[in-house]
Amino acid sequence: MATVFTLFGMNVVHDQAKDCVSKSQPTTYQEYIEFLKHQLHSPSAVTPSLPAKEDVRIQCQVRARIPTNEGGEMFLYLYKNNQDTKEHLAIVYGDDLRSRSLDRGWENETIVNRIVRGAYYGRLEEVITEECRTMYLSEDQMKYLEKQQEQAKRAYKPSNEPPLVRIHSECFTGETVHSARCDCGEQLDEAMRLMQKAGRGVIVYLRQEGRGIGLLEKLKAYNLQDLGHDTVAANVLLNHPPDGRTYGLANAILEDLQLSKIRLLTNNPDKIQQIESYGSIKVVERREMVPRSWSSTPSISLDHDTNITDSPNIVAALHKLQRTPTSSPAVPGSPKKELDKYLAVKVKKMGHILNLPEGLS
Repeated sequence: MATVFTLFGMNVVHDQAKDCVSKSQPTTYQEYIEFLKHQLHSPSAVTPSLPAKEDVRIQCQVRARIPTNEGGEMFLYLYKNNQDTKEHLAIVYGDDLRSRSLDRGWENETIVNRIVRGAYYGRLEEVITEECRTMYLSEDQMKYLEKQQEQAKRAYKPSNEPPLVRIHSECFTGETVHSARCDCGEQLDEAMRLMQKAGRGVIVYLRQEGRGIGLLEKLKAYNLQDLGHDTVAANVLLNHPPDGRTYGLANAILEDLQLSKIRLLTNNPDKIQQIESYGSIKVVERREMVPRSWSSTPSISLDHDTNITDSPNIVAALHKLQRTPTSSPAVPGSPKKELDKYLAVKVKKMGHILNLPEGLS
């Protein structure tokens, strides 16, 4: 790789730099954009290949019940793996979804050991008294817990119904500081809402910030976006792939949760292709994730004696309006404009399956 030219302080490289004659080297921003469309990227700017299924090994280390302020609850599963040093997670709704690797017996462990790492069935009952606040339970307490767990395990019945699943990549900027340059936080919130409502579902939470480039490089890409680059061009200029994520760990986690058929919440066809390429999990349904700002239901005035259940045309119109993207103009520099630009690039350049509102297409 050789540097062809420098623009905005960034070295632009090309695989065939010797063939780039002087007249082809851009001197203006528009010429540069045209050059970028035909640029041959360096090997490090190519999405890595999927790891072989047999090469991916995971272990669920712990599971904990998480009651939420919204009134529902979930179980949080933490996974270690042999591909990286990160702690990936599964957010699980429903009692019938369980981890094989967590439930597997560990050598010389007691009932308390299993409870501490979350490998218990049903709901735990309080057995600790004011007189006993240690990890060492009395013989009667141990026997009580063992009996309770035996009964709960016999009552456990898994379901064959494909659950809602979201494969979600960590996004500090979108989830924590509410960046308008992505809809990640909104998608995570919506997935959790849908699963809590259904009482069942799995969010595989992968620690691959910035479509795999990490937070440091992502913030550099943000600065390039302020210069006018889109999210894809910014990644490539930093010598990263537009999307460096792979989903071998997600496949392994879903398998560990004993799933073979799922209903996937995604706009990204790459997730479907990668998950199904392993052959053990089938995506039986894809549900799109439409940003809130692209979908709204206008208010409709009804007479006080109108019964909407007797008006199928009105019901159909309401459903249609709810699914129709809006095309309200965005104020220059507004959060909506930032999000619209970002999502339009994902559709046009990355092949995401999402209908663009009029004016963005």
